[in-house]
Amino acid sequence: MTSSSFTALFLVALGAGLAVRLWLARRQIAHVAAHRGAVPPAFAASIGLDAHRKAADYTIARVRLGIVDLLISAALLLALTVGGGLQVLHDLAGHAGAPGGLVHGVAFVALVAVVSWCVDLPLTLYRSFGLEARFGFNRLTPGLFVADAAKGAVLAAVIGLPLIAFVLWLMAAMGAQWWLYVWAFWLVFNVLILLVYPTVIAPLFNKFKPLEDGELKQRIEGLLTRCGFRLSGLFVMDGSKRSAHGNAYFTGFGAAKRIVFFDTLLDKLAPTEVEAVLAHELGHYHHHHLWKRLAVIGAGSLAFFALLGHLAGQAWFFDGLGIQAGSTAATLVLFALVLPVFTFPLTPLMSMWSRKHEFEADAYAARQASGQELVSALVKLYRDNASTLTPDPLYSSVYDSHPPAAIRIARLQAIGR
Repeated sequence: MTSSSFTALFLVALGAGLAVRLWLARRQIAHVAAHRGAVPPAFAASIGLDAHRKAADYTIARVRLGIVDLLISAALLLALTVGGGLQVLHDLAGHAGAPGGLVHGVAFVALVAVVSWCVDLPLTLYRSFGLEARFGFNRLTPGLFVADAAKGAVLAAVIGLPLIAFVLWLMAAMGAQWWLYVWAFWLVFNVLILLVYPTVIAPLFNKFKPLEDGELKQRIEGLLTRCGFRLSGLFVMDGSKRSAHGNAYFTGFGAAKRIVFFDTLLDKLAPTEVEAVLAHELGHYHHHHLWKRLAVIGAGSLAFFALLGHLAGQAWFFDGLGIQAGSTAATLVLFALVLPVFTFPLTPLMSMWSRKHEFEADAYAARQASGQELVSALVKLYRDNASTLTPDPLYSSVYDSHPPAAIRIARLQAIGR
């Protein structure tokens, strides 16, 4: 392949993907707006018209912001690649170390990350202090935003820079099969993060306290006993200091498993509803969804790293994307930037697989707790989180990792428990 033909292929793929994304976004906006005036019959008794309209307006505002984000991201990608931006940053990183060396490579990757962060910063600020605040969800203060950014920067320096340095060393030192070593290291690192995140990283940003004794804790412990599930603890997180949205999640695995509830969630749901939500999360573990996803991600990433190993030796890959120096760092950055352009068609497949997992977890929750209590909890969360009840079916099938509200509720009600 020649550099010019690869440039053309890249531009066509980028343009086609952008066009499809914009078309889907417009469909979502039009569909949600068209159904803004009436609550779907299945939810008429539990969600008021004002709440339904708020969810529609919130959804439309988020999609519109997503369009802006999409256009800016595409413009940045073009500027960095065919626009020559990466070459400029690559040359600029030469002041930190000899071109092609380890220090130069780390500096180049860091420069790309900083530029991307700076470009994304205005939308990040607007998302929290504009859009989320307008709909009553933001509780993040400017001081906390700065503190989060500073902690993120320190983590990136302490963890990210040595990580990049080691990957670049592997690429330079392990011969033609370096991509296999990098893949193995990447896989081990991701598993390690799952282990240390709950106890080392998460507490840097939020406070966690054990769930207090009472009806809720008794119900949860009873549920865990029925399911034969062991974990390291039940915790409540101060999610309310950043957002009014409610949530709950599992984190870690093995002996490090823990359940975390947002304090906002516990304020909104009854103990029986929280039990049903937790049973859903247990369903993911019962069906080994985490390990299945890790297996698929591991196999897919192996294929991608093998492709990366091939592209590292192809001059047309670098020349076609606007960078003349085929260093290990340039290989890594180019691949990370360009890969999403060509993998977008996989999005609906991954979304469909994720929705299948959600249905399986719902069915498990209905067996172990109460399907009707899960329905009640979900309806409250849809209402309080301003989640639209009427997404465009095609948009939802492409992007949504969870089933649409109406379909999900109907399935749970059909179980009849």
